Amino acid sequence: MSIFRQPEDKFARMTQTPIPTLVSTLAVPTIISMLITSLYNMADTFFVGQIGTSATAAVGVALPLMAIIQAIGFTFGQGSGNHISRLLGQQQREEAEHMASVAFFSAFALGAVLGVLGTLWLDPLVDLLGATATSAGYTKDYARYILIGCPFMVSALVLNNQFRFQGNAVFGMVGIFSGAVVNIILDPIFIFVLDMDTGGAALATILSQFLSFCLLVGGTFHGDNLPLSLRAFRPTVERYSKIISGGLPSFWRQALASVATILLNVAGREFGGGDVAVAAMSIVSRITMFAGSALVGFGQGYQPVCGFNYGAKLYGRVREAFFFFFKVAAVGALILAALGFLFSPQLVAIFRRDDSEVIRIGATALRMQCVTFPLMAWFFPTSMTLQTTGLSLKASALAMCRQGLFFLPFILTLPRLWGIPGIQLSQPAADLCSFLVALPMGLGVLRDLRLAQEGLEAQKE
Repeated sequence: MSIFRQPEDKFARMTQTPIPTLVSTLAVPTIISMLITSLYNMADTFFVGQIGTSATAAVGVALPLMAIIQAIGFTFGQGSGNHISRLLGQQQREEAEHMASVAFFSAFALGAVLGVLGTLWLDPLVDLLGATATSAGYTKDYARYILIGCPFMVSALVLNNQFRFQGNAVFGMVGIFSGAVVNIILDPIFIFVLDMDTGGAALATILSQFLSFCLLVGGTFHGDNLPLSLRAFRPTVERYSKIISGGLPSFWRQALASVATILLNVAGREFGGGDVAVAAMSIVSRITMFAGSALVGFGQGYQPVCGFNYGAKLYGRVREAFFFFFKVAAVGALILAALGFLFSPQLVAIFRRDDSEVIRIGATALRMQCVTFPLMAWFFPTSMTLQTTGLSLKASALAMCRQGLFFLPFILTLPRLWGIPGIQLSQPAADLCSFLVALPMGLGVLRDLRLAQEGLEAQKE
């Protein structure tokens, strides 16, 4: 059977295929996409780490800028995608096409604006991101190219999210994978052969992202994917409202991650001895992001199943998918946490083998985060279910917890009290508090789904 199914076939597949088979099938390309996306920054960190500690710190300092770009892409991508999946579940394809085009072209324009403004005010931007005197030059070189490629990075994220919410994540995987391969090939060429240092790492990233963008745009015109069209670009207040409300949890998650990383960089600069602490925490962020991307990738295979079946009022299947996601995530998180705890010095040393202090600080921080990492097996299913079923206020509140409501107070106070240990402890403490909030919220949404299913069954009788 061709992978280019007709819309009617897709609806039947999404609403009738057994949940474990369906979620697992959809999750494979999304897990690969997320892992590959993480490799972009990990590759930069690895190759830049060969330059020196200040250069490694510079990539960490630029991470908030990447998070802002991702915030825009995920807001429009997941905001439109959540609504698209419900529209397809309700078999309203024409409106889904309008939503896809409005989100894509709007995100591209907003990315272009951000790129221009960031380039014009590059010096104050780098200072705001938390650069030290020794890492500022490296950070400028890196950020300059990232800002040039901003519109392509943003809109590629939009398309990748829209593909997976349509149940065709394989298209997004191909685009992201191709870009990652190019990035890994170009990094050493630009950094060492052409002697471009951190600017070369950023240029390699942007060229690879542009390739992904081109492939993803081309994918919209294949099979039963929703095609992009200026004729379908019909922006209205209602459509933007739905995109923003559906994407707000993603926005808060990414935007607060940006703020959190800035404060982490500042704490490292002021209370952790400068570039060494910033570099160590930057490496730990890359490692935990890579591990977390596996869970998030599996959840992204779950989300279209959740959206389609919620739109079709098959609430029992939504509950079944939630529990399947949770069980798989729990096992995966425990395995990853155990491996990370046991091999934390070796993992940090991959990126900065010649600096024992970076390894010492990073290994301790990584072990602390591994202790609370399994709690994310409940946090992610709850957050994604709230967002995909349209409960954007609750989803936004939960998204703001982990790197906002809890992390920000910890990173502002604990380093002042305990120095480097306070920096290392801030994220694990925030994860524990976030889990305590997510636990009753998840149980509540499961209860509501059960009651809704029982209500439908009572009406049929």
